[in-house]
Amino acid sequence: MDTLFRKDALNYHSQGRPGKLEVIPTKPYTTQRDLSLAYTPGVADPCLAIQKNPEDVYKYTAKGNLVAVISNGTAVLGLGDIGTEAGKPVMEGKGLLFKVFADIDVFDIEVSTKEIDKFVETVIQIAPTFGGINLEDIKAPECFEIEERIMEVLDIPVMHDDQHGTAIITSAGLLNAVEMTNRNLEDIKIVVNGAGASAISCTNLYIKLGVDPKNIIMLDSKGVIRKDRNDLNKWKSERATDKDLYTLEDALKGADMFLGLSVAGVLKKEYLLSMADNPIVFALANPIPEIGYEEAMATRDDLIMATGRSDFPNQINNVLGFPFIFRGAMDVRATSINDEMKLAASKALAELAKLPVPEEVNIAYHEKNMHFGKDYIIPKPTDPRLITFVAPAVAKAAMKSGVAKTPISDWDAYNEELIKRLGLSNPLLRQIKGRAASDPQRVVFGNADNYNMLKAAEIVMNEKIAIPILLGNSERINKIIKENELELKGVEIINPRGNEQNGKRKEFARKLYEKRQRRGVTMASAMDFLENDNYYAPMLVETGYADAMVSGLIRNYPDAIKPALQVIGTREGEKLVTGMYIINTKRGPIFFSDCTVNKNPTMDDLVNITLQTVIAVEKLNIKPRVAFVSYSNFGSNPGNIPNKQRDAIEYLHKNYPNIIVDGEMQANVALNHSILEENFPFSKLVDGPANVLIFPYLTAGNVAYKLLQELADVEVIGPILNGMNKSVHVLQIGSTVNEIVNMVTIAAIDAICVKHDCHKPKG
Repeated sequence: MDTLFRKDALNYHSQGRPGKLEVIPTKPYTTQRDLSLAYTPGVADPCLAIQKNPEDVYKYTAKGNLVAVISNGTAVLGLGDIGTEAGKPVMEGKGLLFKVFADIDVFDIEVSTKEIDKFVETVIQIAPTFGGINLEDIKAPECFEIEERIMEVLDIPVMHDDQHGTAIITSAGLLNAVEMTNRNLEDIKIVVNGAGASAISCTNLYIKLGVDPKNIIMLDSKGVIRKDRNDLNKWKSERATDKDLYTLEDALKGADMFLGLSVAGVLKKEYLLSMADNPIVFALANPIPEIGYEEAMATRDDLIMATGRSDFPNQINNVLGFPFIFRGAMDVRATSINDEMKLAASKALAELAKLPVPEEVNIAYHEKNMHFGKDYIIPKPTDPRLITFVAPAVAKAAMKSGVAKTPISDWDAYNEELIKRLGLSNPLLRQIKGRAASDPQRVVFGNADNYNMLKAAEIVMNEKIAIPILLGNSERINKIIKENELELKGVEIINPRGNEQNGKRKEFARKLYEKRQRRGVTMASAMDFLENDNYYAPMLVETGYADAMVSGLIRNYPDAIKPALQVIGTREGEKLVTGMYIINTKRGPIFFSDCTVNKNPTMDDLVNITLQTVIAVEKLNIKPRVAFVSYSNFGSNPGNIPNKQRDAIEYLHKNYPNIIVDGEMQANVALNHSILEENFPFSKLVDGPANVLIFPYLTAGNVAYKLLQELADVEVIGPILNGMNKSVHVLQIGSTVNEIVNMVTIAAIDAICVKHDCHKPKG
């Protein structure tokens, strides 16, 4: 590590509040009543309930979501026996990972003893506080006995991650490497260099997977672990061999796999060359592997390699396992973490690696399109699907093996709960993607000769959200698909400027000319227009060839929306179109309108904007609660804007009494139910906060959503174009892949609604 990195690491841990963890109350504490409920006298009631039924501790306390990360600092990362205080930053880091990846709370506990009996007794005595015990950084061989003795006594999940975490992750990698090289587990020959906690646990789990113990050769610092050695503990003795092998060089001849959990540089190039075809090399010494990645790949081009480093492919990272293993185990109140649960985690990880990679993972690792293969045999830690793959697999294995106290019956609800824990995605998105997938629409991707558009199309196809039609230069599109190995086989590609489209372009030009001949459009200019994606795409929708379109990735919004208005136009009875954004927050979606089209709407315009937005929100199966936001609260500060809004509100109350709408009001009042209830009990929104905000003019709405997009932890979807006669949506310049996918989903839902004529407010 360079000097700057070390400096940054020290600053990271010291600046602001020292360390990486804090305790945050989960209940109100602002009033005297709150404090009385939290402590005396209110706390007596849950205490007595737990005394009567000890299982109620999971009902009334945080025990069920609390893990102890416990260490004596004798084997800290690659630092060795550095003591409890020096090891504390690592334990805090482990706690941070538990929370970030699986929403598990952690107390890190450093126990200042190297005596097995004292350490075991300490853990057992404090165990009632916790729902799980993660043993960490305890040296071998003591760690084996410590874990065994604690597990014998406690009836909560206990795992020494240094042993089992690496075993679980490398087992996932091994499963996929074996599959890719057409090997059988029972036949492969494995050489394990290292005989510590991780190495022994890895070999044990490999045997559980199906590897023949006779085919495993283990080495320690003295060479091959042989039966004629008299310096072996009982754990090493289990792996001893009587084969005529003494050195790493001997052992590796013809071997299928090398697992290194040892020291840098021990795997020489000539040793690697002596291995079998398509060798599997997991060189996990950190920070410098047993053989350098570049050196290994230069030596064998048929190599499948993994390391412990994030800057090389196939990182073996324990964070892929322990957060989700404890999550699944604790959610069914498992009495232990057994081999069945560990194997289930490995198999879930292996299966996940075979699926298309989410775009946020590609972005995080600066990759175009990672996919299952030699350089991707295990998932990346940033994959948001880990929690929903691994935790349920572990929970099911716990139930099947008989160690679950509270089995899960509704797995869909459990998956939803897991996703909500991390705020990975608003339920709205999952719901509308499900609706879109139930009736896939044909969606035109304008400006498709662009990686982001094509990657979005791949995701849309894979998730069956829609049927993409790619519009753009076909040569460039095919080149991008090939270069990035995108899975877009069979997708339709249309080149508006291609000779094969000449007849259709003339047909479309004739239709455009007929629509716009009294607006300055000649047949010649119409032909020119139809060479442009932004005219050709809406014409495909207008003629029924496609159901919806998304475009505008590389053009200014007005330049992209104008052709759609000329070709398709507004819905019957509509005088304007409006732009709406969905702001996905932890409290649920909030809809902003109009933020992109109407600069200074009149009172009538505000009514139309509101009605269009209400329809759009109802299409998403959400009951709209509309607030007109302003600088004034119900006439408290009169002016042109509040007066205009008040007139629109009065019209809506009279003519659309079933729509929940009120104002004018300040934004905090609209979103804070308590303020509204206390100060304005007459409001139609008094039963709950608004989820739709109507802005008085374009500047206010545009500034509001862009500030939130940049400063807040929210997901912004839009602009969603309302009021068009068919499903047309225009992207922001430079939209990300996920933003495009979200807009395609909205476009598909809109197209479904067009077919079923649901463009009237229910109110």
